[in-house]
Amino acid sequence: MPKNIQIIIYWIMIVVVIFIGYYIFQTIVPLSSDTEFPSSAQEVRGATTDTQLYSQTPSKEDINYEIYFTNPTESFNNTVEQALISKIDSSKTSIDMAVFEFDIEEVAQALIRAANRGVIIKIVYDNEYTDSDPQMREISTAGISVVPDNRSALMHNKFFIFDNTCVWTGSFNISNNASLKNNENAIYFCSPEAAQNYTTEFEEMYNGQFGSSSPSDTPFPTFSINGYTVENCFAPEDHCMGKVINAVNNAKSSIHFMAFSFTDGDLANVMIDDSNRGVTVEGIFETRGADAEYSECGTLLKKGYDIRLDGNPATFHHKVIIVDGKYVIFGSFNFTSSADTKNDENLLIWYDPVLAQFFEQQYQLMKSQAVVPSGETCTK
Repeated sequence: MPKNIQIIIYWIMIVVVIFIGYYIFQTIVPLSSDTEFPSSAQEVRGATTDTQLYSQTPSKEDINYEIYFTNPTESFNNTVEQALISKIDSSKTSIDMAVFEFDIEEVAQALIRAANRGVIIKIVYDNEYTDSDPQMREISTAGISVVPDNRSALMHNKFFIFDNTCVWTGSFNISNNASLKNNENAIYFCSPEAAQNYTTEFEEMYNGQFGSSSPSDTPFPTFSINGYTVENCFAPEDHCMGKVINAVNNAKSSIHFMAFSFTDGDLANVMIDDSNRGVTVEGIFETRGADAEYSECGTLLKKGYDIRLDGNPATFHHKVIIVDGKYVIFGSFNFTSSADTKNDENLLIWYDPVLAQFFEQQYQLMKSQAVVPSGETCTK
């Protein structure tokens, strides 16, 4: 072979090697290679009349979650619902979902579309709160597998697992009230450990193991996302309230909470102990039930803490505690004995100060809309 031909072939091989190396470098990322990356690392939608994008132009390696808040002060702002539909429409192989309420027709149609293109969909739901709605019947008629809990305690989860890779969870029920009227939160993130955790829990319920019959076998009770520790637990089997109390007990400077229902005396006592050593305690209660017999609203209010009642005429549905502005506790888990010992729930304790600040911004917005109680009673 002529020498000049050999040189040309040599340089072509070098270019091919460089191209292959560059391609591998670009595609080896923490998330699945099938994951469609969002336009920013963290998306906070509905917090104001304009969508807010919080980003520092991250690389793909830094993209790990999207956080959403509803905005019921803006008419027909269903951005969180639309974000969920987008995830369903983007799914490729499978969707597992555990839902407490389900009456959003557009979500039902998105699931049917996914099933028609070959996505395997399985659903677990709370029969007491969902059987009366036509959407579950529509889905079942379309050939999607559905399993009710058929028990008096609640299947209170609101989570999805997409393509065995990514998780959607939070307080957001799949209901029109949640989408348009309530204060809610939802998070979407991709993690093999989290996906395995939620899949394990889902499969137990799908096979009829609800409540205390579900084994405590979360594969990764602690894992890491972008260098930050995440604790993940499922009630009642993982004794989540103990984990919440431990996290709150480690507070150094502040505890800010948003509570749809807060009746657990042990958690309130830990907050009081924290306050006695200099930690600032403040929070917002859903007005309905705040003055009920077992609510801890009065207990904390009488201690002189900045306790407020929500300003939403519908439902203030958050279940959130922000500690020191550095980590955040959230999920479907209300701060009640029923959540801890009876219901099927999920909880995340996420030690990421950036994520904590997104929740803190929402807390401050909700605080600005909330009402100071009248006297020492938790009433307006």
